[in-house]
Amino acid sequence: MAVAASEIFSGGPPRDGIPAIDDPRFEPAADAGLAPTEPVIALEIGSDARAYPLRTLLWHEIVNDTVGGVPVVVTYCPLCNSSLVFDRRTVRGVLDFGVSGLLRHSDMIMYDRQTESWWQQFAGEAIAGEMTGLKLRALPVRVESRARFVARFPTGRVLVEDPALGKPYGRNPYAGYDTEHWPFLFYGDYVGPVPALARVVSVGNDAWPLELLRNRGRIEHADLVLTWVAGQSSPLDTADTSEGRDIGNVVVQRYEARGFVDVVHDLSFAFAFKALRPDGRIHSE
Repeated sequence: MAVAASEIFSGGPPRDGIPAIDDPRFEPAADAGLAPTEPVIALEIGSDARAYPLRTLLWHEIVNDTVGGVPVVVTYCPLCNSSLVFDRRTVRGVLDFGVSGLLRHSDMIMYDRQTESWWQQFAGEAIAGEMTGLKLRALPVRVESRARFVARFPTGRVLVEDPALGKPYGRNPYAGYDTEHWPFLFYGDYVGPVPALARVVSVGNDAWPLELLRNRGRIEHADLVLTWVAGQSSPLDTADTSEGRDIGNVVVQRYEARGFVDVVHDLSFAFAFKALRPDGRIHSE
């Protein structure tokens, strides 16, 4: 094991008690019955653009999918608000992932069904089992409103909810969580320039408070450009995910010879960034 066993705790549900989606179905995003401000994880590979609503991922946390011919795993950990997508191809072949029911620093530990190794969702890195030390390749995505996704991809598709699974989609089981004073099931220390449950936009070991970006509208750092515009509901605020307060839409890009390109980033809570990126820095100015 690459981490201390004392850092790993049960999140409550057993393994697969939170069921991953393995056979996702999609419909045109423009026709989906979602509020315009509902947040989605937006992934584009080639000409294939898909949206995964956080109102659905609140109840499943993992989607195993293939987009543009690339096998991917779409992940969302509500407790640390981390939304990341990884390429499922590894030296051991294509892996399928499930929810282990375990947490480290209040971040989901995934497991792969081929080797049963444990993977830290925040980093896409195996922390226990025969795959220990292997890292999945993260893919650039945006967490944006359904309306912005449709504007960018008029023919894009959105994940369809399956009523047969009996989940109260659109209902937030963590109502009021992102305005609490301390994260749920987090037993570590936190010292930072913003509250533990403040959102930060992170690229590698650098992070910026969402509130700072919101106030400025644009932040430039080295070759990075971060921008913010209004119009996305927080899925972790009110009981109804469509009625959460406006936390806005973030885009992170860098300039290359072909122009601005999206950069792998995350929009997690500050406590998770500091716990899982111990050498990371939250820029407060």
